[in-house]
Amino acid sequence: MELKARIQFFSLCWSLSLLGWSDSSTGPLLPRIQSYYHVGFAVVSIIFIANCIGFVIGSTSNVFLNDKLGFGKIIALGSATQMVAFSIQASAPPFPLFVVAYAINGFGASLGDAQANGFVASYKDNAAAKMGILHAAYGAGALAAPLVATQFAQRSRWSFHYIISLAVATLSTSLLICVFKFKTQDECLAQIGQVAEEKEGNSNSKYKEMFRLKALHLLSFFILVYVGVEVTIGGWIVTYIIHVRHGGSSAGYISAGFFGGLTAGRVALLWVNEKVGERLAIFIYVLLAIILELVVWLVPSIIGDAVAVSLVGVLLGPIYPIVMNESGRILPRWILTCCIGWIAGFGQTGSAVLPFMTGAIASRTGIKSLQPLLLSMMGLLIVLWACVPKGHHRQD
Repeated sequence: MELKARIQFFSLCWSLSLLGWSDSSTGPLLPRIQSYYHVGFAVVSIIFIANCIGFVIGSTSNVFLNDKLGFGKIIALGSATQMVAFSIQASAPPFPLFVVAYAINGFGASLGDAQANGFVASYKDNAAAKMGILHAAYGAGALAAPLVATQFAQRSRWSFHYIISLAVATLSTSLLICVFKFKTQDECLAQIGQVAEEKEGNSNSKYKEMFRLKALHLLSFFILVYVGVEVTIGGWIVTYIIHVRHGGSSAGYISAGFFGGLTAGRVALLWVNEKVGERLAIFIYVLLAIILELVVWLVPSIIGDAVAVSLVGVLLGPIYPIVMNESGRILPRWILTCCIGWIAGFGQTGSAVLPFMTGAIASRTGIKSLQPLLLSMMGLLIVLWACVPKGHHRQD
């Protein structure tokens, strides 16, 4: 039974690593995409919007699909949908179709994200540590992709990076099908000795109950800004280093450093979260990240910027799993997966809004505007987290 639990958890980690791989592939390829399709900052930013639209559609559909299909089918469907997107992108199709592929990818990623987070949040034993490891797996995928994408960005067949992505997604889909066998979440949890919670209501009542929860909206807005900051750094920092610091094509490795820091932080700082408390830890991490982001803005050194960006990744890394842990503690278990799907989907809006804002502003003032925008959004994170009520209790 313990072996079965480990295999299930590994499968979920691989699923999240695929999401991380997908999210971090764009940054190193962005300058190449611009030159290949002959588009500027504002137009290329449409790919972030498309990805977000797909993610939000997937997240809002997740409640309905969860009742109709169940965990095993949905998480496999999400991974298979990403396979379709990567297949389209590998051929470097016309820009409109390339953008549509981002929307398809976003839809699939949202299903996998919601189901994996909801499954781990439902664990009764050691859920906080496992959530940290789950999101470290996301970071591992996000670390690996820029290393590969940077190599392809320097070649004429840059879109062949998505063939590698397709292989990663194919392995993920096969693993999820073999391990979970299209079973429901309760059936999968029962296989590892965890008794299912009593179910309540249908999809309509779930929607009503969800949107009455104040904590759900606060957590959703916080994740919106957080994801926006994370994707904006990962997506635009390479362009910033090339244009502002006059870096070369290997600047893509700075994006890898950021996501490497993200991975390390989610594991290495687990003891800090436990020592100072998760609520206080977020305030500390964001304040330190603001200081480091000032270094990136004000210190004209590529090496110094690279180190600071990596350390920002370390500090931002634990925040997402902490919020997922918080969700698992305070939201009703019978709609937990649906709520987490909504938090992830609504939050993913930030992955479009902030990068698109960056591109739109950069088209007028230059990419140097990246740092002031990031600093203002990090400041907003502190305000939003302060609005989340203290002393949470589950709202069952």
